[in-house]
Amino acid sequence: MTNEKLNIGIILGSTRQGRVSPQVGEWVKGIADKRGDANYEIVDIADYNLPFFGTTDGTEPGIKAWNDKLFSLDGFVFIVQEYNHSITGALKNALDLAREAWNNKAAGIVSYGGTGGARAAEHLRGICAELLIADVKAHPTLSLFTDFENFTTFKPAEIHLNNVNLMLDQVIAWSGALKTLRK
Repeated sequence: MTNEKLNIGIILGSTRQGRVSPQVGEWVKGIADKRGDANYEIVDIADYNLPFFGTTDGTEPGIKAWNDKLFSLDGFVFIVQEYNHSITGALKNALDLAREAWNNKAAGIVSYGGTGGARAAEHLRGICAELLIADVKAHPTLSLFTDFENFTTFKPAEIHLNNVNLMLDQVIAWSGALKTLRK
C-alpha cells in the first residue's frame, strides 16, 4: 500500500428544512482535519437531487454523480438523525441508489436524537451489512436535550471529542485495510 491519504466522506443524512446535520458534519470535519491522517470532505445528499429508488429509469445525472462520488471515497462517517426510531427516508434512498460503490469500505456513525440517535444507528448498521460496509464499533451519540440549544444550535459536550477521535481511528484503520480488497 502507498502512503497516499485515504479519502473519507462525511455523509449528511438529512435533507429537511431546518436540519442540523450540517452543524454536526462541520464539527466532525473540524476534528478530523486537525488529525491530518486523511482527506475528509462533507458529502451532502441534498446536493444530488436524487429521485426515489425505483421510480425512474436510473439515468438521472444525480444518480451517476452520487455513485461517482461514493466510488472516489475509501470510507465514510454517517451523520445520522433519528426520525420515527430510524434513519431518514432520504438517507435510505441514497443508500439504495448505490450498490457496488459502498462495497468493502468502512464507516463510522455519529448519531443524534432524543436517545442519541441509537435506534437509527442500529438500523443503519443492518443496512451497512447488506451493502458490505464494515461499520466500526466506536459510536458518538449526541442528545437533542444536552448537545443542542433549543434543539437547533449544536453545542456538543466536551466528552464527545474523545469518542469522535476513537471512531475516526477505527474508520481510518479499517478503510486502509479494506482498500486492499478493492485493488
